[in-house]
Amino acid sequence: MENLTKKHRVYEFFKKPIETLLAIVIGIIFLPVGLLITILIAATSRGPIIYRQKRSGLIGAEFMIYKFRTMKADAEQNGPQWSGPKDQRVTTIGKILRKSHLDELPQIINIIRGDLSFVGPRPERPELVSQIKNDVPYFELRLLTRPGITGWAQINYKYGASVEDAYEKLQYDLYYLKNRSLILDFLVLLRTIKYLFTTPQ
Repeated sequence: MENLTKKHRVYEFFKKPIETLLAIVIGIIFLPVGLLITILIAATSRGPIIYRQKRSGLIGAEFMIYKFRTMKADAEQNGPQWSGPKDQRVTTIGKILRKSHLDELPQIINIIRGDLSFVGPRPERPELVSQIKNDVPYFELRLLTRPGITGWAQINYKYGASVEDAYEKLQYDLYYLKNRSLILDFLVLLRTIKYLFTTPQ
């Protein structure tokens, strides 16, 4: 664990300012899109425009992640639960936002604040981390780096909605943790863009 952290100090030093600058530029470019999404959500369903949720970040530090709300306001009245690809709690506008991944635009704020990276392990909810780490050995190793909007596991494995999926995705997260670099991050971003434009929704 100590070697994994020390090996990438130079990479981590340069990654943060580069991502912050890029996030500011993207935020300015997509500001009109964000305003349109805000209007559509407000006009089609009741509840807050921005959905906030606790996630586990670097070294397990909790932070509040921001997304455009894609579910009904009372979606979790029965407590936290996995969200599947055909979740009935998702609104009509939410389905479009999820398919286009535009619901994640507000996470630009998380990147500027230093909670998230563009590339890294998926940030999980603290409740799910507590559940998974009891069943999946070394799951907490993925917390040694800042979580990301996209990542090596996300582009190489299907959408995870179970402990079994978490075990499989951990293999990819550990590979990224060991080999992370600006070049690998760039390749992940390219494959993510390719996935968005070539995968049938």
